[in-house]
Amino acid sequence: MSPSDLPGSRLVLTAGAATDVGRVRTHNEDSGLAEGGLFLVADGMGGHAAGEVASGIAVDTMRELVGRHDLTAEAGGEQIGLANRRILDEMAADPDKQGMGTTVSGIALVVTGGTDHWAVFNVGDSRVYRLIDGALMAMTVDHSEVRELVDAGVITAEEARTHPKRNVVTRSLGTTYAATPDVRVVPPHAGERFLVCSDGLTGELTDDQVRDLLVRHADPQLAAEALVRAAVEAGGRDNVTVVVVDLGEAGADSSQTVTSPRAHVDTAPRSSHEGS
Repeated sequence: MSPSDLPGSRLVLTAGAATDVGRVRTHNEDSGLAEGGLFLVADGMGGHAAGEVASGIAVDTMRELVGRHDLTAEAGGEQIGLANRRILDEMAADPDKQGMGTTVSGIALVVTGGTDHWAVFNVGDSRVYRLIDGALMAMTVDHSEVRELVDAGVITAEEARTHPKRNVVTRSLGTTYAATPDVRVVPPHAGERFLVCSDGLTGELTDDQVRDLLVRHADPQLAAEALVRAAVEAGGRDNVTVVVVDLGEAGADSSQTVTSPRAHVDTAPRSSHEGS
């Protein structure tokens, strides 16, 4: 059943986003998108502005899917492949951009079996979490060296947080061999909240800290800003970008005007310090 067809409820889709360069980096290589049923974060790599070029190409390519009511999970995965080819073409055209790349992770409203579902996708170590009834669940698996070490039982998850190879990804856009996304499809759940984030967040905060902030702040924009602010205050060793997405039920007296998960949502990531 499509979430817009749930009986006795008005479903509203709202989103908030924030980003910060952090305390160490000189420029922000992250890019994000929160628009029309598509929510993602891309964490660029390569330095000297090349990383932000790669993440920008990924976001601009995925933005082409906004407004497609017939979008499928397969088409979303193919678009990620197109983003990879465009990044490779940019590197071929400009030798100064050799070695640039980006992660990309997010969620998209897709049609599966004739009804709306969420497609969760990721390449690299940016993450997607889902919060339902106070329980936080990881929806993606990092493509990283430390994750492989954890899975092999060589190190613990806690040791992975400070391991010298914690920032080494094993899959990213910008390569000819490791750009295939993981894609999973899940049904929508009224009252759920999704978090899409770069590793600048999860490198500074534990899952418990992330959960507490998501639970504490009901408004998705305030939640996004609080998460970014906490990561910067905890060290801010990397760029931090966060998108928070809510699928909730609105009462009859609600001022919310969005009544379908496919209605337009446009929240551009911004500095968590803006307006402060």
